[in-house]
Amino acid sequence: MPRGGPDGGDGGRGGNVILRVDPTLSTLMDFRYRQYYSAGRGQNGAGARKHGKDGEDLVLKVPPGTLVKDAESQEVIYDLVNPGDEVILARGGRGGRGNAHFATPTRRAPRIAEEGTPGEERWVILELKLLADVGLVGMPNAGKSTLISRISGAKPKIAGYPFTTLVPNLGVVWLGPGSSFVVADIPGLIEGAHRGAGLGHEFLRHVERTKVIVHVVDAAREGGDPVEAFDTIMNELRLYSTGLVKKNMIVAVNKIDLPEGQINLPRLIQVLHEDRGFELYPISALTGQGVPELVNAMWRAVESARA
Repeated sequence: MPRGGPDGGDGGRGGNVILRVDPTLSTLMDFRYRQYYSAGRGQNGAGARKHGKDGEDLVLKVPPGTLVKDAESQEVIYDLVNPGDEVILARGGRGGRGNAHFATPTRRAPRIAEEGTPGEERWVILELKLLADVGLVGMPNAGKSTLISRISGAKPKIAGYPFTTLVPNLGVVWLGPGSSFVVADIPGLIEGAHRGAGLGHEFLRHVERTKVIVHVVDAAREGGDPVEAFDTIMNELRLYSTGLVKKNMIVAVNKIDLPEGQINLPRLIQVLHEDRGFELYPISALTGQGVPELVNAMWRAVESARA
């Protein structure tokens, strides 16, 4: 600008990449098909001290329960739980300054300007944890799927062989207006699950979020001791995370409609309830015997945990 001094405007900043929790989402499937995202670029400054426009932020929506891990260190950076929670995953670069900033009494027409800085760039891993109030754990074929199908609207695959359930099932238990909770049927654990045996880590991490654990014991366990099976699962929970065994736990002794279940029931009550102090409910998930009492106990435990 002749005789008008320097008039170069500043560049706009780059947009931020933002993660925001959207309660209407339940999966991270979109990120399986697209893995690279970039926010808007800031515009250049112009003459007449015109500043460039800031780049547009890019908002990526994720479901509640999303963990954000650094891809290199595997460290958890963010834990996104509540609807509306948002974090800046990568910040846009700062816009450069125009030559108007570099004018001095001795240098009245500087022909220099400042480059903008590049935005942050990072690789992260997104992992979804189920958000359930109650988690059903137990040996394979203990009757967890049958129980969740009876107390909720969930329709899991049910069959008389181990590992019928390969993914956690979620169901909503409704007791009346304002009285409902979410229960997760965690697939059957086995010895060594804390080391990843079977699909151990895939299953155990879902238990971490639950407020209450219901340990389903097969009272009619064929070729094995129900108490020993109970101890095996408890040991796996403890070895994976000591916090799991400190959660409010209810024991559901299942299959009492079978003769073997009736035979083993007194010993289970003696060992688990009277000796160890667990809240215990004998049930038959198949016939519904004792299930209402168990559901009421779940609700009381959930209410207590929420409070």
